Amino acid sequence: MAAPHAIDVMDREGMEAGEILTDSSNGDAKRPQFGTRFLTDPRQVFQHNAWDNVEWTVEQEAAAKKKVLENSEPLPTEKQDEFDCRANEYWNDFYTIHENRFFKDRHWLFTEFPELAPKSYPGHESLSESANAEDIQQGVPKQEHNNEGSALPNMDAEFPGSSASYRILEVGCGVGNTVFPILKTNNDPELFVYCCDFSSTAVELVKANPDYDPDRCFAFVHDLSNVEADFPVPDESLNVLVLIFVLSALHPNKMQASISRLARLLKPGGVMLLRDYGRYDMAQLRFKKGRCLSENFYVRGDGTRVYFFTQDELNEVFTLAGLEKVQNLVDRRLQVNRGKQLTMYRVWIQCKYRKAHSQLQDTQG
Repeated sequence: MAAPHAIDVMDREGMEAGEILTDSSNGDAKRPQFGTRFLTDPRQVFQHNAWDNVEWTVEQEAAAKKKVLENSEPLPTEKQDEFDCRANEYWNDFYTIHENRFFKDRHWLFTEFPELAPKSYPGHESLSESANAEDIQQGVPKQEHNNEGSALPNMDAEFPGSSASYRILEVGCGVGNTVFPILKTNNDPELFVYCCDFSSTAVELVKANPDYDPDRCFAFVHDLSNVEADFPVPDESLNVLVLIFVLSALHPNKMQASISRLARLLKPGGVMLLRDYGRYDMAQLRFKKGRCLSENFYVRGDGTRVYFFTQDELNEVFTLAGLEKVQNLVDRRLQVNRGKQLTMYRVWIQCKYRKAHSQLQDTQG
């Protein structure tokens, strides 16, 4: 169906996937998993705040493609280089201005990604459940057991969270809108959460948050596009890697190497979780001429950049990084402002990719 009007809102993720939806029938705040509320009668469009998996008409998709093509003339190379060189400055400015007021906590994460919820993730067992009696008697450290029950690589050196048996890293953490819901919701004593961001201002805001607990969390500055930069954890030490609307901020030429580097941090059986912008999302269609850097890659008015993906592009990136597909879905959502009788079409992609077990482990199994 065609949109009666286009609502002009900020195109940031915090105004998109992070909102808690309200069911108009009872007023209860909840965020159902996407793909459960379908618009079957266009006359009912304003009955709810959002509709899932809304089908686009042929005409609507053609109009979106035409709009993108009209604004696809790239900026001069020297201007593109300027935005690339000053990327850190633009993100620091963004967080200096907005601090922690812009994005909402992502409580929807535990519905979409149950791997982040306490004791609900596949294959995770506590030490008392996974370690046999002989291990306990011999004092085997709990970090020797990963989420699949196999031994980790030798990690004698101490590092933050080295005694934990379940480790999560969020890349591009911003001011902690993923990290703090995890820490508040998941009280598993064997959990340790890492978070990093390109912006030192954002990381300082995370550390200044009263919910930041250095015994359970470690925040650090990291440039994802710099594949030579060290991480505070060894390779094959993480159970989960989270990327929420962050890969799209990288230059397209740097995405593959960045994901391949992150994949090395995962344990065999570990998963990488991603949610990001899809092709022809409303945010892409709102860009005017003079904002295109390259095909499907744009610069916002504040200097930060954003790319809009297809499923095939992300599948190729993850597969070339040696990961196996668990999930690769398009979330086409129709969000509604019932008060103003306005609608907006959002397109996001959600992925889960797993690191395979090594050949040695498969042989032993």
